[in-house]
Amino acid sequence: MGIWIFKLAILVLVSGIPASGQSATPSEAMALEQQGKLEEAAKVWQAVIKRDPSDAGAFASLGVVLSKQQKYLDATVAYQKALALNPKLPGIQLNLGLAQFKRGDFKAAIPPLTAALTAEPQNQQARLLLGFSCYGAHRFAEAIKYLGPAAQLEPANAGLHQVLAQSCLWAKDYNCAMEEFRQILRQNPDSAAAHILMGEALDGLGRSGEALAEFRLAEKAAPQEPNLHFGLGYLLWKLNRFEEARREFETELSLEPDHAQTLTYLGDIAMKQNKIEEALSLLRKAVRQRNDLRVAYLDLGVLLIQSQQYQEAVSMLQRAVTLDPNEPDAHYQLGRAYRAMGKTEASQREFAKVRELHQKADEGLVRKMSTAPPALPRQNP
Repeated sequence: MGIWIFKLAILVLVSGIPASGQSATPSEAMALEQQGKLEEAAKVWQAVIKRDPSDAGAFASLGVVLSKQQKYLDATVAYQKALALNPKLPGIQLNLGLAQFKRGDFKAAIPPLTAALTAEPQNQQARLLLGFSCYGAHRFAEAIKYLGPAAQLEPANAGLHQVLAQSCLWAKDYNCAMEEFRQILRQNPDSAAAHILMGEALDGLGRSGEALAEFRLAEKAAPQEPNLHFGLGYLLWKLNRFEEARREFETELSLEPDHAQTLTYLGDIAMKQNKIEEALSLLRKAVRQRNDLRVAYLDLGVLLIQSQQYQEAVSMLQRAVTLDPNEPDAHYQLGRAYRAMGKTEASQREFAKVRELHQKADEGLVRKMSTAPPALPRQNP
């Protein structure tokens, strides 16, 4: 998961905020707001607050005006002051959560939105915003809890179903993900993105052959879809069909020459085919592009041990261990490097670590194709 910027265009719905009295000043502020004179309205509300700092409704109304001006940080401060003065003020938790959401502070949005939904369980806007906030905060199992019921109420909302499907995918609930992607494909059978995501879900279930078929359907629909040929190559690589995988990786590079994951697996294939110089060149280029490619650092370590460049091999393998200390292969290779350098104690420590670790299942394709889940599509909850 390149990383997208989270943005949603959401209508601010505010009702039931009490006025601060019958004086003309609040009425003037509301009239200015209705005329679209937001800057002037904000100044009037600030004057009301200056006269009576305990007026929770004035703080809440100021927050509404500031939100309409897209001054979400200032709006958040105003809502928080209103909440401190009157926790039971109608709509205040929802508006605070919405402002935090629009700021992109998804974690901070979760508590007020949870409170808003608890107070009004049938509020679809609160449920959607809470589900999207959980997704944005990478709390995918919680996102499913809220987005699932919301999606049932909106079967034709493809964007909502896609976020739910992505939540299922990243929560490793692959059956849930596949059901959502099937629904998306029923509405749009030629959706390359949906076929790719279905393939990722099938791969997560260990059904790589079926995943490959979904990627082929995506290729037919959109042969130049970003990351498509990397995904095809990775599935073929997992199936030990290295020549076919190499062709797919080369196609991906023709579309994106600096695709670091693709460079990594091309380097791995070259290493397996004993093309040492080619492998070193590809792998070094990959780690120049990104410093979080465990496989690239591991393979570089193996190749450098073979050429007796032990010090550099240790550096590469230590980086691989840092990226995932629970994978035994890097510990094993590090043990070999230390042994070759005569560092017996360090070598024995690494081999002991290998014995402690249990081999993990293959990492799913969804986490190979992206370091983070995609951003939320535009919605109007």
